[in-house]
Parts: sequence; structure tokens; C-alpha cells
Amino acid sequence: MTQLETELKLLKEEVRNMWELVRTQLVKAKTSLQNFDKDLAREVRSKERRVNAFELKIDRDCEDIFALYTPVAIDLRFLLAVLKINTNLERIGDIAEGIAKHIIVSEKPFSDKLIGAIKIIEMYDESINMVDETLIAFETEDTKLARGVFKQDEFLDNINVSANQLLVEYVKENPDEIDMALYALSIIRKLERVGDQAKNIAEEIIFYVEAKVLKHSHKV
Repeated sequence: MTQLETELKLLKEEVRNMWELVRTQLVKAKTSLQNFDKDLAREVRSKERRVNAFELKIDRDCEDIFALYTPVAIDLRFLLAVLKINTNLERIGDIAEGIAKHIIVSEKPFSDKLIGAIKIIEMYDESINMVDETLIAFETEDTKLARGVFKQDEFLDNINVSANQLLVEYVKENPDEIDMALYALSIIRKLERVGDQAKNIAEEIIFYVEAKVLKHSHKV
């Protein structure tokens, strides 16, 4: 194994660790939402600093590899993809922190009726699944699995589109819960953005494996 191959292997491991940290942040934010666990939500906010530190280290490591080894072909594409994936993962971490913040500032738990009305848990589970599947696709260079993420993103988009009307109907029946409904709508929007970030990651995986650029294209 060449030194470049060793460095790329170590970088891939770092990215995997970043991925798992971000996933854990999402899961803990979900648990804090379901259990109204403010302490767990505060933990998510506190660990956001680790996510940011990971992002900076991965960026620096990529820059060092560019400078020392001048990679070409798939190695170059891999590094370019990692730089973008790293940014997408950091943004997912930001989203998890944002959801946790809603739990911290809420004065009461989200009612099961509200959560069920707008399908937050279904949306949350699909978001986490997208993060899982993009990680598997990244580790195994499975572009077919990466492409499957696009359909999952449509599922999130559909819930997001229907959320406004569903919440209007909910608030009409439960006018005392307007504040919680607005928090819930914000969470829906954030989870939709998790889907967008996962889709971006899937595009980068396909780019580095197949040398195809899918951004701004409807062809997959």
C-alpha cells in the first residue's frame, strides 16, 4: 500500500467517524423530542462543538493530501467528494442541534396527537435511514444504494409539502397549541433539509465512483 493509499484510508475512517457522530446527534435529538428530555437535548447542543471540530480536521487533512501527493483520477474525485460530504454532514449536525434547541425552549412536551398529525416520527425515521444508507454507500462505493436515497428524499418532500395544511387543521381544533405547532413545523422543515443534505451526499458518492456530476441534472 502506498503512502497516499494509507492517507486516503485514514481519511475515509475519519469521515465514517464524523458520520456516526452526526447520526448519533440526530437520534438523540429525536429521543429528546419523544421523551421531552431537556438534558439529552442540552447534550446534543454541547456535542455540536465536536461536530465542528471534526469538520475542520477533515478539511485540513484533505488540504494536506492535496499538497503532499497531488492525487489524480478517482483519488482526486474522492477528495473533492469528501470535502463536500464533510460540509453536508456538518450541516446535518447543525440541524440536530436546532431540533434540540426547540426541546430546550419548549415549556411542555409535544403531544402525541400533534406529532402523529404531521408524521414527524415517520419523517425522522426516514431521515436517519437516509444518513445510514449514504454511509453504507460511501463505505462500499455502492452507487445503486446511493441512488435509492433520491426516492427517500421525495418521501420527506411530500410530508413537508402537506405539513402546512395539516397544521392549520390541527390548530383550528387545538388553538391552545399554536406555539407547539409552530415548533413542530420548524422541525419538519429541518428534517426536510436533512433529506436535502443526504441527497447531496449521494450525488457526491456517485460523482467520485462513476465520475458523473448529477447536481443540476434530473438524469440518474
